Amino acid sequence: MASLLTDTIARIPPLDENALQQARARQDQLTKPQGSLGRLEALSIQLAGITGQPRPRFKQPVVITMAGDHGVARQGVSAYPSEVTPQMVLNFLYGGAAINVLARHVGARVVVVDMGVASDLPSHPDLVDSKIGKGTRDFSVGPAMTRDEARRAVEAGIEVVTREIERGADMVATGDMGIGNTTPSSAIVAAITRRPVAQVTGRGTGVDDAGLDRKIAVIECGLEVNQPNPADGLDVLSDVGGFEIGGLAGVIIGAAARRVPVVIDGFISGAAALIATALAPATQPFIIAAHRSVEIGHRATHEHLRVEPLMDLNLRLGEGTGAVLGISLCLAACKILDEMATFADAGVSEKSA
Repeated sequence: MASLLTDTIARIPPLDENALQQARARQDQLTKPQGSLGRLEALSIQLAGITGQPRPRFKQPVVITMAGDHGVARQGVSAYPSEVTPQMVLNFLYGGAAINVLARHVGARVVVVDMGVASDLPSHPDLVDSKIGKGTRDFSVGPAMTRDEARRAVEAGIEVVTREIERGADMVATGDMGIGNTTPSSAIVAAITRRPVAQVTGRGTGVDDAGLDRKIAVIECGLEVNQPNPADGLDVLSDVGGFEIGGLAGVIIGAAARRVPVVIDGFISGAAALIATALAPATQPFIIAAHRSVEIGHRATHEHLRVEPLMDLNLRLGEGTGAVLGISLCLAACKILDEMATFADAGVSEKSA
């Protein structure tokens, strides 16, 4: 019997070539020198191909912020304790975090999902409970989760994004919260890109030199112990991943299957995108990288995904903060395509431009 994951992957379409051609032709007719708006032009054309709309318009962007804890955090790989994870989730729900401020700035709704926080969170009408378990296991001594748990995490992400799309979401941004989650993300990047751990592992929340050395050693140990198969996204996720990372991979896959663009945030979202594209290579054209963070492994992630980030603002917060800023650029690009006059509309000679 086919699973939700395999069924969803099978439904991912290619980009709409007719919409791409029409958007490209319109860009060339707008009252400006061709190519003068640079990346905004290419972005609008990509969004046309994703949606199948030659002049895409977006009214209900949503940022899905997923939270989970990590057993490997007990190895001292983070500057903050795991107790911060549930505290920040509550901050999201009460509207006081950076993601809430920036989401309001671009008109996006924040969806907060408990994928694997290690404590019981109080009931809240805006909290989605998709908890797979109370944190992952310590991957430095064995798999972070079972393969079944990995599949369930990805499928939970598919279910969350499908519900949001059915409610009207037409653009999705990804966000995360989980103390210690740059450690599994670095492990995923090292496993899938086959780069040395030291080349893709940064300071996360701000560990000192000794903490960074310890973090690298823990990841190297985990990769040696588990031997994840880089060609098998579920194997990598189950060996060294996190529940919220799996959920975000599902968000990417589920959105692509419904022709909804996905604006990914920082390093953790990038690791989720690596899992998503390992499981479903057809998701790649639907991914828009919002920014390059200060994490040194983020560049390797973008290179492997074959995407170029829209911004580089030295961000390293997560939550989806960079992704919602990316939404702003997406909206601007599409408004240019849709609202700007053509030479014929304005009665302007094309040669004079």
